[in-house]
Amino acid sequence: MAHIVAITSCPTGIAHTFMAAEGLQRGAESLGHTIKVETQGSVGAENTLTAADIAAAEVVIIAADTKVDLSRFVGKRIYETSTKAAIHDGAAVVKTALEQAKVQMVSSTGVDLVDQVAAAKAERAASIGGPYKHLMTGVSYMLPFVVAGGLLIALAFAFGGIYVYEDANRGTLGWALFQIGAPSAFALMVPILAGFIAFSIADRPGLAPGMIGGMLASSTGSGFLGGILAGFIAGYATLWLNRNLNLPKTLSGLKPVLILPLLSSLFVGLLMIYVIGQPVSSALNALTAWLQSMEQSSALILGLILGTMMAFDMGGPVNKAAYTFATGLLASQVTTPMAAVMAAGMTPPLGLALATLLFKDRFTVEEREAGKAAAVLGISFITEGAIPFAAKDPFRVIPSIMVGSAVAGALSMVFGATLAVPHGGIFVLPIPNAVGNLPMYTVAILAGTLVTAGMLYVLKRPIAGVSESGAVVASQGAAD
Repeated sequence: MAHIVAITSCPTGIAHTFMAAEGLQRGAESLGHTIKVETQGSVGAENTLTAADIAAAEVVIIAADTKVDLSRFVGKRIYETSTKAAIHDGAAVVKTALEQAKVQMVSSTGVDLVDQVAAAKAERAASIGGPYKHLMTGVSYMLPFVVAGGLLIALAFAFGGIYVYEDANRGTLGWALFQIGAPSAFALMVPILAGFIAFSIADRPGLAPGMIGGMLASSTGSGFLGGILAGFIAGYATLWLNRNLNLPKTLSGLKPVLILPLLSSLFVGLLMIYVIGQPVSSALNALTAWLQSMEQSSALILGLILGTMMAFDMGGPVNKAAYTFATGLLASQVTTPMAAVMAAGMTPPLGLALATLLFKDRFTVEEREAGKAAAVLGISFITEGAIPFAAKDPFRVIPSIMVGSAVAGALSMVFGATLAVPHGGIFVLPIPNAVGNLPMYTVAILAGTLVTAGMLYVLKRPIAGVSESGAVVASQGAAD
């Protein structure tokens, strides 16, 4: 007797999803096997597979006509087929799966820094939950729209000047690029953010009310703050309705496509128009006005705070809070915090890479080799490149990178550097108008990198048996 787990899913998420589940259930039982089937239907995932279920399974069956995320099943034997096959002959599908399923390949392991960073990011993603997870889901889906929109706006200014959007330039290439970037890509930023926050909470039924709430956040002027509130309200309202609204089986098909979207959209829409929109809009306008009128002293303090947050947990909740704050402000044309955040996020791995190059006697052979990859991650704005170093020596590495990032963030703000896109590292620097005050922005990044490396020199101790050139002269010890 084998224990089997399965997932069924069809494009509409109604009939075939559940018929396939029933077919697999009957088929497995007729062959003397046990099975647990997760249905990814129109009201979201039901009978969800746990880590224990997956660990105990001999084989995983995916009977789906839509894309199913297989990341949970790395190292397990997987057999993929259609819902039609499971409905037609579930026993045959189960028998074939046990004979023909193939192992989901595992990433290579070892000391490679990129693999370590990927593993650390995956571990963090698996461990987070609740509101933070929902917010990060919305941010991750929003980012491509912000990146594309920001770069298109920058290119529009490069081709047509800062007044490219005026009617006098209508029909020109610059005007067309601006129309794609600002009124289109950027306009979708808040609805996508709100929609996928709601999607993370309530699955597919939450998407429509979340996006509608996000559109109302944009139209009421409450921006990304209103979008975040709209997403959470829509998601939890939809989830509550889905769990508490019991309908006859004959009407259950109407629940995900009519009843839940209608009631949730009505609820979140009325709240945004009559209760939330105006107060949040006023708060956002006040924040925007303060940021735009900052004097150098307050800019310095904000840069120090954002920079320190970016390095504190290297991609964790504190880092993401600073990043989300800066990204959200792009829609309000406030771009100095974004520049500070990216500079501060680049310097931890860059500083570590420089330190492994200059101060070889303070790092093991493996760390010096990893420093080369850390440089690539740093220029790509992947702060998590510092995690493996921090994990080995947290009390010296974390303070070092926090000081370096604080310097980079503060200098960026004081110099008035701006950044129109939320990602890209050095690869966006050559794009015209993507970065404001590019020479001094480069100085901020270099200064943060140098300070990080200098702090590492001061705080880390030479490793016994390793010379300043990095050569092993005796048995290699550990850092003090």
